[in-house]
Amino acid sequence: MPEQAGHEDYMRMALALARKGAGRVSPNPMVGAVVVRGGRVAGSGCHRAFGAAHAEVHALRRAGRAARGADLYVTLEPCAHYGKTPPCVDAVIASGIKRVFVGQVDPNPVVRGRGIRRLRAAGIEVAAGILKAECAELNAAFSKYITTGLPLVTLKAAMTLDGRIAARTGDSKWISCARSRNLVHRMRAEVDAVMVGIGTVMADNPRLNVRLGRTSARDPLRIVVDSRLRIDPACNLLQPALARGTLVITGHRAAGSRKADLLRSRGAGVLGCALRGARVDLASAMRLLGRRGISHILLEGGAGLFGEALRRRIVDRVMLFYAPRLLGGSDGVPLAAGRGPARIHDSAALRGMRVRPVGSDFLVEGRLGYGSRKR
Repeated sequence: MPEQAGHEDYMRMALALARKGAGRVSPNPMVGAVVVRGGRVAGSGCHRAFGAAHAEVHALRRAGRAARGADLYVTLEPCAHYGKTPPCVDAVIASGIKRVFVGQVDPNPVVRGRGIRRLRAAGIEVAAGILKAECAELNAAFSKYITTGLPLVTLKAAMTLDGRIAARTGDSKWISCARSRNLVHRMRAEVDAVMVGIGTVMADNPRLNVRLGRTSARDPLRIVVDSRLRIDPACNLLQPALARGTLVITGHRAAGSRKADLLRSRGAGVLGCALRGARVDLASAMRLLGRRGISHILLEGGAGLFGEALRRRIVDRVMLFYAPRLLGGSDGVPLAAGRGPARIHDSAALRGMRVRPVGSDFLVEGRLGYGSRKR
């Protein structure tokens, strides 16, 4: 096997390991590491939970003495600073590793490149950029959060082929197939928070939890955007099993009301935020959530929230599930409500688009790029 192909194969192993930390390490990055000696894997590991040992440490411990003179493949540059754990570069240097292959240089502007410099200063050969794009994609949410303090926002919607997320009556169960819905639950288990508008809560009374039939799956924080605090205290999200994981974002005045106190007494959180007209200022809300350590949000509806999020340009990515159905007519609920741009030039463009079948549906994914128009 050519040497470069071998490097990529080992980095793919490290990427697969890193993905095991999805939903468990935030706001830290997902990282995988593989120790290779004489063409064989001597040890491997991943970052399993926030505050726990990093991937390199797990891999080196498993390799033991076999790490001396071996190669280390790691998806992200080893850290060179103290955080919840000691610097990983210290463990790498002490282990006797000969060469380190890095997928992505740490995007944190405070520490970028420090780990690599430390390793090279210790006489360890370092090569960076092995499967760089794949490693960067893995930690897109971490990269945005660590460089801007803002969460990555992924808009998820299930639609008919003619772009409707519900019939004229509001009925939407179920547009997408069971396999698509299962994929959404897996996505929920990997993000920090799921966000919906008050209209969705009033129409659907959702639970927004993870229903995968596995006890190990974790629920994300459930966020309701509700500028006037219209939420019904009897709704599912405010019942004992779910209330403590629910946060309602409302206007500052409503956040100080008796109703807000009632919600807090149920165990829910109430966060006051600036308004933009009659709506919660989503840009301000993202800053507040970033300060709480929220690095990835799944935006699940409805049309009003989708429209405002697109107008405010807070959406980074989309997951659009198209079902083989046509509602017809002009009175179904569109993906995004409210005023749109006057020109096609000002619309959001989908970049890096991928299309794949999911059961009887097809899923369109990609990053959103915005023009120069100010928010």
